[in-house]
Amino acid sequence: MKFLKLNKTLFTALALFACKKEKPTENADLQKPETSAVNPLGNIQICTERSLDGITPRGAVLKTKKWTPGTTLKVSLNGSTAAIRAKVIQFAKAWETYANIKFNFVTNDNTATIRVSFVSGDGSWSYIGKDANSISSANATMNFGWLTSTTADSEYSRVVIHEFGHALGMIHEHQHPLVAIPWDKPAVYAYYAAAPNYWSQADVDNNLFAKYSTTQTNYSAYDKNSIMHYSVPNELTIGDYEVGWNTVLSPTDKTFIASVYPF
Repeated sequence: MKFLKLNKTLFTALALFACKKEKPTENADLQKPETSAVNPLGNIQICTERSLDGITPRGAVLKTKKWTPGTTLKVSLNGSTAAIRAKVIQFAKAWETYANIKFNFVTNDNTATIRVSFVSGDGSWSYIGKDANSISSANATMNFGWLTSTTADSEYSRVVIHEFGHALGMIHEHQHPLVAIPWDKPAVYAYYAAAPNYWSQADVDNNLFAKYSTTQTNYSAYDKNSIMHYSVPNELTIGDYEVGWNTVLSPTDKTFIASVYPF
């Protein structure tokens, strides 16, 4: 489900996975847009989503991908260290406070619905909601590619909560049906065409500019503070518009997920 293959029509794609830090890669063969220090805008690591027919990022919840409220999802954390796995559990459980969903964390269990790997260099991503059911038990449905023992808690919070949001069916907020980000499209195309992303215009269109329709999603008002929003640098927009790194659930995230998974 990596986000690089984004040339499929976003409105018909089945989103299966979530993000790398803040990179919009989408298919297993999509190049992941994690920027390096040589990039003038810095290290913008973006999330990815995977779908059965190609990966596509989105914000809000896809109606067909959400679980039944009250479901307990078995989550197997495979690899890494006990300390890092404990951090993932700590931040993933933020969703349980507001959503009628429980996570049952285990290790090395390929029967688990959500199977988390820690493959360095593979970015951070997750399949979207129930799409995890379509993935072979031999394969991961989520990955954390840069979490280490020295990673700041704020980064654990940002990445883990975001990816588990995808696992609950949430899509990227920057592709919310009602979003109106004033992108400077030539600047965005140039930025992602350069190293280390090498994205085509089609990749950028599918990962950043395409929006989901209101009929596909359950959604609330657009929320630039959502944990599911990409960082949007001022340099890539027209006028004075930017979105920083969101590291915790916003008030809208909390009320919205409670409406999708009511107690």
